[in-house]
Amino acid sequence: WDFLILFFCLPVVIFNEITKKRLLGDLSCRIVPFMEVSSLGVTTFSLCALGIDRFHAATSPQASARPIEQCQSIIAKLAVIWVGSVTLSVPEILLWQLAQDTSPVSGMVTEYCTMKPSSNLPESVYSLVLTYQNARMWWYFGCYFCLPILFTVSCQLVTRRISGTEKKTECRGTKHSQCESHLNCTIIGLTIIYGLCTTPENVCNIVVAYMSPDMSKQTLDLLNLINQFFLFFKCSVTPVLLLCLCRPLGQAFMDCCCCCCEGCSPDTASSEGSADSKLKTEMSSSIFFDKPRESPPPLLALGTPC
Repeated sequence: WDFLILFFCLPVVIFNEITKKRLLGDLSCRIVPFMEVSSLGVTTFSLCALGIDRFHAATSPQASARPIEQCQSIIAKLAVIWVGSVTLSVPEILLWQLAQDTSPVSGMVTEYCTMKPSSNLPESVYSLVLTYQNARMWWYFGCYFCLPILFTVSCQLVTRRISGTEKKTECRGTKHSQCESHLNCTIIGLTIIYGLCTTPENVCNIVVAYMSPDMSKQTLDLLNLINQFFLFFKCSVTPVLLLCLCRPLGQAFMDCCCCCCEGCSPDTASSEGSADSKLKTEMSSSIFFDKPRESPPPLLALGTPC
C-alpha cells in the first residue's frame, strides 16, 4: 500500500502543485484521499496485530511448544486488516469533489479539491457523509493516531513485564532472546515513525477546525501540502526500516534482488551458495518468528530464491 501511495498519489500531488491543474480531474480528488486514509488504516491495524502477536509470543509457555500458525489464519488476518481499512475509508470518496477558482492577480483558473459532499447524493447517504465530515477530525485523532500508539505501548509494557517474570524462573536461549528483542525493536521503530509522521497532520486538523475562518486559502493549502509530505515520507521510510530491522525479510529481499539482477542464471557454485543462503534464511526466520522446526530442511542441490 505504501508503494501504491508513492506510485499514484505522489505524481498527482506534484502535478497539481506545478500546474495548478488536477490530474485526472474529479477522480483524483476522490481516489487520493481514499488511498491516503486507507494507508493510515492499514498501518494502524497492522501495528495492533503485531502487538497482539508479540503478546501471544510472550505468554506462550515455551517457544518449542508454540504451534505453527496455518496459512489460512494469516490470510484471514490480512484480509480483516485490508478490507477493514478500505471499508472505513469509503466515506472519503463521497466527501471530496473538484472545485475551480480564479486568481484575482493573474486571472488564471486553478483547480483544487474541496471537502464538500455532493448534493446529488441520496438524502440518507448525504446525512451520513455530513456526519462523517463533522466527526472526521476526532475520528482521525482517535482511530489513526491514539489507537496504534496506545495499543503498541500497552502490548510492549505487558510483554516486557511477562518476559521479566519468566527470566526470573527460567533461563531462555540467548539466541531466542535476541530474536525476540529484534522483533520488539522492529515494532517500536515502526510505531515511532508512524507517530512522528502523523503528528503534524493531527495538529493541523485541530488548528484548521478551530481557526479556519481566520486563515487564508494559501495557508490552508500549505498545511495540506505539509501533511501530504509527511505521509509520503512515512511511506518511503517504513519499508526501508522494516527491511533493515527484520533480518530474515531483508536477507530474502536482497537474495531476490540479486537473483533478478543476475538474470536467474547462476553457475553451479553460485547455485550452491544461493541454496545455502536460502537454507540459512529459512532457519533464521523460523527462529526469528518463533516457528519451531523439528529437523532442518533438506539442502537442495539446485534452485534459486526465484
